[in-house]
Amino acid sequence: MAQRKTERLMNLVFTLLATQQYLTKDQIRASIAEYREDSDVAFERKFERDKQELRDLGLEIETGTHDALGGVTGYRLLRTEVELPQIDLTVEEAAVIGLAGQLWDHAGMAAETTTALAKLKAIGNDFDPSVLRMTEARLTAQEPTFDVVFDATSRRMPIAFEYSRPQGEPTLRHLEPWGMTSFRERWYVGGYDRDRGEPRLFRLSRIVGAVLPDGEPGEYEVPEDADLKQVARALHPPEPDTSAVLRVTAGRAQSLRRHAVRIDRIDERTDEVEVAYAVRSDIADDIVSYGPDVLVVSPAELRDAVVDRLRALAQVSA
Repeated sequence: MAQRKTERLMNLVFTLLATQQYLTKDQIRASIAEYREDSDVAFERKFERDKQELRDLGLEIETGTHDALGGVTGYRLLRTEVELPQIDLTVEEAAVIGLAGQLWDHAGMAAETTTALAKLKAIGNDFDPSVLRMTEARLTAQEPTFDVVFDATSRRMPIAFEYSRPQGEPTLRHLEPWGMTSFRERWYVGGYDRDRGEPRLFRLSRIVGAVLPDGEPGEYEVPEDADLKQVARALHPPEPDTSAVLRVTAGRAQSLRRHAVRIDRIDERTDEVEVAYAVRSDIADDIVSYGPDVLVVSPAELRDAVVDRLRALAQVSA
C-alpha cells in the first residue's frame, strides 16, 4: 500500500507540473489510474489527503481558474516553487539516488506517468516534455518478470514460479515477496520461501516462464525486522577464483570492463579483457547478452557454456 501511495503522489506531482494551465479535479482524476478506480466520495477524500501530504512536503499547490474552466477551481505546481538549488552529494549518496532513479526509469514504473500526461494532452492541455526526462526506460527486457514481481511485492501477494539454479533442473518455488534489490546490475526479489521455511533471495533472470499468483493480495505481513541486505549477505556468491580471457569490441560491454583485472588493446576494433569470476553460469549469461561483441578465448569450459546458450537461443528463434 505504501508503495502504491508513493507512486500515486509522484504521478500527481508530474501531472500538476506538466502543465502551465490550472487543472480541475475532474481532469486530474481522469489522468491518474488510482483516482479513476475510486468512488466519488473516496476520490474526494484521497485527493484532499494527497494535496495535504504534498503541502506537508513543502510543495505549494497553486489554486486558480481561467475562462476555459468556467469558474471552476483548478490546481497546478510551478516549477520555480519546487526546483531545488544545487546539492552536493557524497559518492555513496549519489549511488543510492542513482539506483532509485534507475528503478523509476523502468518502463513499467514510468508507464502510468506517461499515460497521465497523454490524457492531459488529449483534453487540450499543453505540457512541458522536460518533466518526462525521468521516464526514459533503462532496465531492459533481460528481466521480463520485473513488472509482475514488483506488482506482487507492492501488493503483498504470494507468487509461484519455476526457478533454475546453475547445473540443475528448474524447480517450483513459492514465495511471499518482501522487497526487491539490485546487485551488480541484476535484480533480485527477497522474501519468505514457503518451500524452505526461511527467507531467501531469488535472481529474476533465473526465473523460468511466468510468475503466477499463489494467493490473495494482502495475505501476509512483511516482518518489521525484514532485512534483504542480511539475506543477501547470507547468500553472497563466493569470491572469484577463475579468470576468463575475452575478445571484446572496442567501446562495448562496459559492465564486463568495469570488473576487468586487465584490458589490452589488440587493434583499433578489439580489446583483450580478463575478468575474474566465481560462477561459470553467471558470467556465461553475461557474455551471451552481448552477442557478437564478446568472444571467449579461455577457459574452454566457459567457451563451451556460451556456445551451448547461443545454440539454445538459435533454436528458439528458428
